[in-house]
Amino acid sequence: MFRLLKALPLTLAIAALSLFTSCGSGNNAQIRIINAIPDAQGALDVYVNGTGNKITGSTPIAFGSIFPATNPPATYASEPSGSDTITAYVSGTTVNPVNNGSATFNASTEYTVVLQGNAAAVNTPSVLTDNNTAPTTNTLEYRVIYSSPWLSRNVGSVDVYIFPTGNNLPTSPNIPGLIFGQAVYVQSLPYTAGNTYTVVVTPHLSTNATYVDQTYPSANGSITTLVLVDEPGGGSFDTVPLAFSDLD
Repeated sequence: MFRLLKALPLTLAIAALSLFTSCGSGNNAQIRIINAIPDAQGALDVYVNGTGNKITGSTPIAFGSIFPATNPPATYASEPSGSDTITAYVSGTTVNPVNNGSATFNASTEYTVVLQGNAAAVNTPSVLTDNNTAPTTNTLEYRVIYSSPWLSRNVGSVDVYIFPTGNNLPTSPNIPGLIFGQAVYVQSLPYTAGNTYTVVVTPHLSTNATYVDQTYPSANGSITTLVLVDEPGGGSFDTVPLAFSDLD
């Protein structure tokens, strides 16, 4: 290859070298999967671009689980970038998908793909771009993903408050008007040794009802993903979000 490049004019040689570089592993996107479908009849197999490529391998993903497992740090499966179709079936079958949809995945970018909604609806998975850059010194971050079918049908958009435990509910939410299928980062919350944070979820523009009121430990430089989901089987909201430690 190097003899070939030497024989080419400089501009063509640079172009040829760039082509070889772009065809390497850097062309892949990094993808992880969260199963937030409460009423599928079993764990799920997830395929990329047809049933010949099972991203979940030999490990079906149960409701409330993430694939690959997050240790932390967050881990991902490497898949070709470009326009890809994500399809989920009850494990052991390749008929009647419970989620199916296409999205564009960029090279060298990390994504969370959330399988969501009720199984019979065959919703499009929600594709969310991750940011796992370490927070600045003495801060931490939360990310909240809204994936509860019950909450979406019965409440609509919600407000999310994240504040030091023991304080009163703030006058304004950290995340106002979060909608189904959306994720929002709460960045640069101050870290204090021994402190914890409380997460409260209410209807948008109202504090007359509380759907989540949970306390989480804080770690300096941490990133935590919280996913609003239904109870297993569906039909009611789970007041305890899924929690994944992406960086600790």
